Amino acid sequence: MFKLNLKIALRNLWKNKGFSLINIGGLAIGLASCMILLLYVAYEWSFDKDFANSDKTYVVYQNAPANGKIFSWAWTPNAMAEEVAAKIPGVKYASHTTYPSTKLISVGEKRINSRVNFADRSFIKIFDYKFIKGNPEEALKNVNSIILTESFAKKLFGNEEPINKTVKLDNQDVLKVEAIIEDIPANNSMIFECLMPWSLFIQREPWAKDKNWGNNMCLTVAQLEDNQFFNAANASIKNIYKRNQQGNTAEALLHPYTKWHLYDDFQNGKSVGGKIEQLKIFLLLAFCILLIACVNFMNLSTARSERRAKEVGIRKAIGSTRKSLVGQFLLESVFVTIISGVMAFILVEVSLPYFNNLLNIELQIDYKSLTFWTTLLGLMVFTGFMAGSYPALYLSSFEPIKVLKGLKIKTDSSVSIRKVLVVVQFVFAACLIVCTSVIYQQLNYVKNKPIGYDKSNLVQIAVRGKVGEKSKLELLKTQLLKSGAASNVTTFSKDITESGNNTTDVHWEGKTEGESILFNNRGVGDDFIKTIGTDLVAGREISSTSKSDSNNIMLNEAAVKMMGLKNPIGAKIRYWGTEKTNVAVVKDFVVESAYQKVAPMIFYPSYMDDVQVIIVRLNANQNISTSISKIDELVKQIEPEYPVNRKFVDEGFEIKFQNEKLLGTLSNWFGGFAIFISCLGLLGLALFMAEQRKKEISIRKVLGANTASILTLLNKDFIKLVAIANLIAFPLAYIIINKWLSAFEYRISISVLPFLIAISLSVIIAILTVSIQSIKVAKANPVDALKYE
Repeated sequence: MFKLNLKIALRNLWKNKGFSLINIGGLAIGLASCMILLLYVAYEWSFDKDFANSDKTYVVYQNAPANGKIFSWAWTPNAMAEEVAAKIPGVKYASHTTYPSTKLISVGEKRINSRVNFADRSFIKIFDYKFIKGNPEEALKNVNSIILTESFAKKLFGNEEPINKTVKLDNQDVLKVEAIIEDIPANNSMIFECLMPWSLFIQREPWAKDKNWGNNMCLTVAQLEDNQFFNAANASIKNIYKRNQQGNTAEALLHPYTKWHLYDDFQNGKSVGGKIEQLKIFLLLAFCILLIACVNFMNLSTARSERRAKEVGIRKAIGSTRKSLVGQFLLESVFVTIISGVMAFILVEVSLPYFNNLLNIELQIDYKSLTFWTTLLGLMVFTGFMAGSYPALYLSSFEPIKVLKGLKIKTDSSVSIRKVLVVVQFVFAACLIVCTSVIYQQLNYVKNKPIGYDKSNLVQIAVRGKVGEKSKLELLKTQLLKSGAASNVTTFSKDITESGNNTTDVHWEGKTEGESILFNNRGVGDDFIKTIGTDLVAGREISSTSKSDSNNIMLNEAAVKMMGLKNPIGAKIRYWGTEKTNVAVVKDFVVESAYQKVAPMIFYPSYMDDVQVIIVRLNANQNISTSISKIDELVKQIEPEYPVNRKFVDEGFEIKFQNEKLLGTLSNWFGGFAIFISCLGLLGLALFMAEQRKKEISIRKVLGANTASILTLLNKDFIKLVAIANLIAFPLAYIIINKWLSAFEYRISISVLPFLIAISLSVIIAILTVSIQSIKVAKANPVDALKYE
């Protein structure tokens, strides 16, 4: 019986090649879209779960009350790890580590910028990296030692044995390679190529030696003996700041390491989500696209019901039961799904490199994974049965006497169900159009919103090696201006597009007792205001080369407003234990999130030991490529031992929108696929209606109806369906998009435009799709439909 049913399925597919191609193509696109989205969700979900005890590992977060709310971050004092290991119940290991940063690693003439990390020995016990060479028990003991990843060791030494060879860190420290570990997978929050001892970090940064509970300068991770200790450990760690520093109002909490990537958004000291919200959207999108593809299969299969009616009648007349017919039609749908699945698999393989490049991730299919093959098979079988269930039940219900006599099949209920399904499809399509339009508007609004300075033609150069020496830095500035490549040059204590460097240790006359205000603080060089293209609201700019300005600072507008200063110029402010005088008010400009309000900021004259970047305003009258080449040449002349590390400021600024761009890109692509598949569903209904009404249309033509009036007649019902779908979709879309926008302090107002775009697009798509079939029916010879009457 199975063999016979398979033969019938193959014959039906071959007999209706065009119809089969549409059916298989729709399912293939739906399955491929679903598979790519599921691969992406699985990739994001797998973050930080590679380690043996990752479920017992926690990141220590700090909750700091300031500015009337609670700020949460994974930056902690250097004393935290030792205190946690010694006094928090249930803690097996605790480790402090820097965040990965870029340093120069060199071997002979090879000089490579590498992501490096400094950590203590507990770090490699918490994270059980696989050691390919070397002894894990001895790793990180020696201050002048280094652990390399496998691929980075190959970059440095090629096929030579790397163990016990030496490398140089920043052309200063000579380190011996004591171990090689496997490369850190891309789905890890902390990716590095070199791991070095914490003792080396202290040797290089003497200020980090003293324990200071007020200086948040590292990451602390802890591993529990068992998760049954979590509640006790979390309760005990809460007041760790108060116990160790009088007047410190901060609190600590343990945040699961496996949730760090997806649940990194905190409000009022509690985790409220993060990227997980995006994954929920993509999961819903994957399910809906698959559902739409299945609905299409149902619509297209039942659209040809009259052509299968006599077959059903004959088979029932010769003894086939309804159960066997249901089995046959389900086998056909599963068979079509398997073919579609193979096509989908090919589509996924072809498109993955494109999506990886587009999203800057590393999605790949693990052919050795039993989970992958089980999921794929389950998805195909589920799709086959889901898509084939309604056609199987509907087609097998025909009464043999009626169909063999040529009587008209009763289709009222079928048409109603099919109309409902089409409405559901277009509800989803309209929601997607509205949501995608609003995401695009919000992204454009924030990207084009004034940020307080001119980021175009602004270049940042990392200060490294000899460039950091005062005389060399001044020489470089002079040469840059003299060469004509730069119109203005200044220095800054931090990448201008990055956050960090903040303090609550600021006091002034009129400050409320016990009030905690968080201030960003940055060191600036001469001509800072002019170079970045911002404005002074009041006062004068400070100079980093003038001794008279050593105790002067500048405040931004947000700081003046937060402090309630009526006369900010000349105001005395106690900052880090020293009284300073404010001499200027700087216009607010964005250095952190472009979506949040600008934070209060203090600018002080930049000292040589905290200059991290040189900011260069390119000469507008000179070719950009020529200017960049000249800048690289001048930096190389002063420091030939380091590769030139520079970037355009607007490139760094673009990173701030990465998550929203990813959401918008995937919504555009897969929303487009969903709309395309919905069109196939509409085409299915058009085929069905045309099949049912061909005699009516022929009679109308005989009585004088023209093609235009017939097209209007056929399109009218479908436009009604689309209009109903939009009426249902608009409130849903408004609720969804309003909730998404509520996370942003700077947000657009939801206008009528996205809804007009949705209804216009859906109506145009419906008319075009239906007209493809309607024109064919309207132009058909009426004799063909009426000759048997």
